[in-house]
Amino acid sequence: MSPVPVIRPRRLRRTAALRRMVRETTLTPDDLIYPLFVTHGRDRQQPIGSMPGQFQWSVDRLPRLAEQIATLGIPAVILFGLPASKDAIGSENFAADGIVQQAIRAIKAAVPELVVITDVCMCEYTDHGHCGIVDEHGYVVNDATLDILGRVVVSHAAAGADIVAPSGMIDGAVAAIRAALDRAGAQQVAIMAYAAKFASSFYGPFREAADSPPRFGDRTQYQMDPANGREALRELALDAAEGADILMVKPALPYLDVLSQARQRCELPLAAYHVSGEYAMIKAAAANGWIDERNVVLESLTAIKRAGADLILTYYALDAARWLRS
Repeated sequence: MSPVPVIRPRRLRRTAALRRMVRETTLTPDDLIYPLFVTHGRDRQQPIGSMPGQFQWSVDRLPRLAEQIATLGIPAVILFGLPASKDAIGSENFAADGIVQQAIRAIKAAVPELVVITDVCMCEYTDHGHCGIVDEHGYVVNDATLDILGRVVVSHAAAGADIVAPSGMIDGAVAAIRAALDRAGAQQVAIMAYAAKFASSFYGPFREAADSPPRFGDRTQYQMDPANGREALRELALDAAEGADILMVKPALPYLDVLSQARQRCELPLAAYHVSGEYAMIKAAAANGWIDERNVVLESLTAIKRAGADLILTYYALDAARWLRS
């Protein structure tokens, strides 16, 4: 006869009520940020082929969408703009009537309490598709790019953005952006830094959604090597020292080790981006009947939060909020 176990962890798994009582990680709509792709035109809700259920939205469609997002209890959106035209420095990125600036005003007019975050990068706006000013050798020139990013964040702040989110992995971006905002009297605007953004293969669908693939080369000269964890922790510490209010790890699930280590070392709020490739893989597997979409999504987002994220940027935000409320 086998020995009788003295310790029985299953006692606390016996009923749903017991499991809820001792649950260590709770996911809520408050944890979620919904990414939005905004484009010129009217009455547009253009499907994104590689991201089923996601769309490019014209500005006139945003107020009703913002109301739906807020009703679900999601506190924030992050905006990505598709410009009317592109040039070497991404001029529409910092234009007063740029697509993101229009989108900020429309959302804030409709739902003032919804937190509006703006992605601050140049890849969607430049004709070369890189995240900064490029020299004749195809190299992104760091310090000249900082000047452009300063102009971008000031224009976003003037339009009503609550948080700006530099995503290009340009050295010194947080310090330069903080200085530009403060000079413009926008001290109240916070910075969410894409502090540990890896040169990941999981971004493919996003590049279709934002029309932002590089026209030559790749982004390994500024985004991080996926093999490096200690470097990510250095980047996180640098952005914190420069004045970031929130730090981000991107992508999420393949880098939970980085997120967990960041949580142990950092007291700032941490965000993780559940990126387009992660979304698209779940969608594809669910469409084939291989997985239960709802359960896999909620398990994945819970794992991201358990690893240390306070905030999760995810294209599943609307669905997750509905599932959690039900």
